[in-house]
Order: sequence, then structure tokens, then C-alpha cells
Amino acid sequence: MTEHLKQFDRPQNLGNPQLGWASDVAAEMMRRCGIKYVSLNPGASYRGVHDSIVNYLGNEEPQMLICLHEDHAVHVAQGYAKLTGEPMGCFLHSNVGLMHGLMGIFNAWCYRAPMLVMGATGPVDAPLRRPWIDWIHTAKDQGALLRYMVKWDDEPRSAGAIVESMARANQIIRSEPTGPAYICFDAGLQESALEEEIEMPDIANYQPSDPPRASSQAVKEAADLLLGAKNPLFMLGRMARTEEAWNRRVELAELVGAGVLTNLRNPACFPSNHALHIGRPAGRLAGSAVDAIKDSDVILSLNWLDFGGTQRLMSGRGGMNAKCIHVTLEQYLHNGFGMELFELPKTDLNINADQDAFVEQLLAEVTSRLNGQSKWDGQAKGPQAPEIEPIADRDSEGIILPADIVTALAEVQGSRKISLNRVSSGGVGPTYQFTHPWSYLGHDGGGGLASGPGTSVGAALAVADTDWLAVSVLGDGDFMQGNTALWTAAKYRIPMLVIISNNRSNFNDELHQETVAKDRDRPVENRWIGMRISEPDIDLSSLAESLGFESAGAPVAKMGDLLPAIENGLKAVEAGKCHFIDIHVDTGYAEPPLMRGGSRGE
Repeated sequence: MTEHLKQFDRPQNLGNPQLGWASDVAAEMMRRCGIKYVSLNPGASYRGVHDSIVNYLGNEEPQMLICLHEDHAVHVAQGYAKLTGEPMGCFLHSNVGLMHGLMGIFNAWCYRAPMLVMGATGPVDAPLRRPWIDWIHTAKDQGALLRYMVKWDDEPRSAGAIVESMARANQIIRSEPTGPAYICFDAGLQESALEEEIEMPDIANYQPSDPPRASSQAVKEAADLLLGAKNPLFMLGRMARTEEAWNRRVELAELVGAGVLTNLRNPACFPSNHALHIGRPAGRLAGSAVDAIKDSDVILSLNWLDFGGTQRLMSGRGGMNAKCIHVTLEQYLHNGFGMELFELPKTDLNINADQDAFVEQLLAEVTSRLNGQSKWDGQAKGPQAPEIEPIADRDSEGIILPADIVTALAEVQGSRKISLNRVSSGGVGPTYQFTHPWSYLGHDGGGGLASGPGTSVGAALAVADTDWLAVSVLGDGDFMQGNTALWTAAKYRIPMLVIISNNRSNFNDELHQETVAKDRDRPVENRWIGMRISEPDIDLSSLAESLGFESAGAPVAKMGDLLPAIENGLKAVEAGKCHFIDIHVDTGYAEPPLMRGGSRGE
């Protein structure tokens, strides 16, 4: 647990609290399950559990982190999981709080973030309900609101059932493929006294199994294809967050001599400065990535996000003619609710196994066959990176483009360890490097706005009290919808740097309106109407200051001010502060997003 947080919200006069209420059982199980923090926006429906966390557990393991909106509570927990791969808890008040938090839960579901989401319903036993309020906050099946966005949900009916429910949820959310689970606590049950002794389990007896592995035959077939290939390619998607798994991927790529592609939608999973990494990590297929796919003869997809969609995109760009090995457990999470299952890919070898467990298996097989000798000739797989004019050498009066922000961050980084939670439309720029699983944490998963501020706080919480600096580059639209999440970081003094790439527009939708106008032979000059966040401009720095952040003051709008502003921001985080920078950028994308051209697609 982050030590400095223990100074906040310390309960008094605890004495020697005893397990005496059903809600105490829920609190005790959170601790036994290893839940260190619970983010929440308070609600009377779970007042019993709230009391148990404070007056039974002493607000420690888990410690409560108050948020100003239920959606923020969910996103803080997701941000923590993005970095650690470990679950955090969050509480949502009754059906109304759950409805507020649904978008955050959808993001976490699409991201496959392990989270223990908890809520409550008004008393199930009707005579216990207060008139009006308890009736409108009671649901017969609250889990129906999110059943298709979690791995499992439950509403235990007794104190003993709470034990079973939480042990099961903990096992499920930690099992690959990971994801959130939801437990709803009956308000009446929470506040009932224990009538008999409850046997509390040793959670070591309820741990998840090792991740599912491939058959030995599948491993041998994959090794045959890869070692027989002239130009193998690894496409790495959502992978484990540990350094051990990271190092195994590098070792396997070097032994096989495979080029490597990664995607900005996912966290860092391979060093971007390695000679086998092809091009820059990107959010879409372009340039050297397309060429690498066309030129490869065997492709190993390790949980690549939307492998079938990638095949479709390649159909108009020279095709994907390689033999395809696809390793993923994703199909075990698919249901009939949404299309986040993505397009069904064509494969020559389809393997239902955990992607990192498979890397470990394949590494052993390849090492045995090659006797430790690498097939890689030491040459770079991708094209040489183009030279980029340093920010320091550019016209000091020049305008700032979205891609310049992370370029500037890389120029002032030096020996600092930066954990970049997410980036806006400018991407990661041409120079910022992924050298560790914490270097970059990916996007939100579900494309729901307002996620950036909350996940930034959760990611910053995860690195607090380490030598890593938490940084996020957010769009102005995303920030405006979720800005009050920053207050939680300020309250608990969680150091972080928030940079806004501020184009004063919902620019993604400007491009969509331009696409529709072109399809209909209408004027593209009107694309901005109903899109711009201006007239009046919003003073984002003052807003951040009102939430407890220090700021750079006036917006940074000139190239000459960019490096000093970011350097000052990093120094502030090193000093344990929450710092905010509003950077006015020109409208545009480093890589234009995919646009549907009417019904034609791309």
C-alpha cells in the first residue's frame, strides 16, 4: 500500500472492533482478497459496508478514495489495473450510481481490466424499505444493467453467501482473460447483525489457476512454421504487464529473427527502440507496418486487437498472404451483447491459450531446437527512422502540432522514468520510447470520453512512492467531460502531470462531418458547426487550479514555450505535486483516424 496515503482520513476511537455485522464480512473479504484501495462516490445504499471499512478495518487495506462522480470511481480503478495488472475495488451507489458508472465499466470490459466493482440495492425485503427513496433505489435484478460487460455478477443473500461470492469474484477477475466482476449488496443484509459465527477462508485456497496453455502439438506446429519462415512477423496485442513476460518476448523475437508490430491502443509490450520493432507504435495500420505485413510469410498474432479487422484492411493494400498463427483467449469473453468481439480472423493455426503462457512454451521449444543460436542477423527489420528536427531548434514563434507534445516530453525526459498513461490525437511522437511495461499504458478500451482524467489518477496512484513519474496527455473534449476526477489526486496528494492537447474542438467529429459532406457532395466548410469548444474559450488552467492542481497558468501556444513548460511540470511531479499544462495546438492528427465513407467502409 502507498505509505503516504495512510496520513489521510484516519478514523478515531476504534478500540478493538469485532466482526459483528454482515457488512463487516464484506469488508474483511476485501482485505483477504488483496484489495488495497476502493474508489467511491458515497451512497446510502452501501452505508453498512462504508461503516465496516472505516470502523472495522480502520480504513486501511482497503483504503477509501473519495471521487466526485461514479464514473471517475470506475476509471480510477481501471487506471490502477492498467499499470499493475492487479484489481482495485470501486463502489457505486444503488441503481442510479451504477447507471452513472456504466460507461466506465464498458471501457474496463473492452480493456479487459481486472476490477472488483461493488454496489448495493435498497432492502430486498419490502418492509425494511423507507417510503419513496428505498423503493426507487431497489431493483429485482440490478446485475441486468451490466451483465454483458462483466465476467460475472452476484447478489448474495446472506453473510455466509458474501464469503463465497467475493472469493469467487476475486478468482474470476484474476483469471485469464481478466476483466471486471460485479457484486451487489442488499442494504438490509448489510445492516443485519451476525447471528452465528462466520468462518472466514484462507484466500490462498481460492486462487486462480495458471493461465491456460497450448497443447504440445500446437506449440510444435507453430515452431515449425516460424523456424521455417524467411520473414516471420510478430503482432503483439494486449499482453502481461510484468518485466519477466516482457523479457521473454524480446528473447523469442531475437531467437526467431521476427519483426515486431505493436499498437497504441494497448500498453507497451515490446521495446520500441529495439531493432526488431518495425516503425513507431501506432493506433492504425500505415506505412512500414503495412509493408511488413505484406512482406511476411508467417505471422504470429499474440492477442492482436482485431486481427480479423486487420486482415480486412490489408485486403485493399496488397493483402495478408502469410500463414497466420493466432493465439488468444478472447473467445471465452464473447457474448451476444456487443461487437467488441471484432471480425472473425482467418487462421492457419488457431490456438486458444494465454498469449504470454504460449510465449513461454514456444520459447522453450525454439531454444531447444536452435541450441541457443539466434536466427536474427542483428539487422534492423524496419526502415530507418526519419530525422526529426528537435523542438529546441524550431522557430520559437511557431505553432504547436499535437504530435509535438510527446516529442517535447521525450526531449526533456533525460534519465527520468516516465509512465505515460495515454496520449491524445498526436500519438507518441517520433522520439518517445517504450522501454518498460510501465512506459505506456494504452487507451481506455471502449472509446468512451471522460475516461482520461480518471484512469490518469488511478495510474498515478499505482506509481506513487516509486521513482516513476505519472504523465498523461489528454484531449480537451475528454478532459472537459471528466475533469473533476483530478480532485481525487489533489486530495490524496498523488503526484501527476496532466497535459491537455487543446485544439478547442471535437475534432474527430469534424472529420466525420467532412466525410459525410463529401459523400453527399455538400460543402465541407461547414464541418466545424456544432463541434468547436470556443467562444467563449474555457480557462482550463483555472479549472484545474480550482480542483487543487498547480498549473502553468496561461495556455502554452508557442513552440518556444513548450520545452520549459514540460520541464517545469516534470520537476513539479518529482517534488510530489499535481501539475497541469494547457497547450493550445493546431487542429489535426498525426495519423488520421479511419473514416467510414458512407456504406463503403475503407
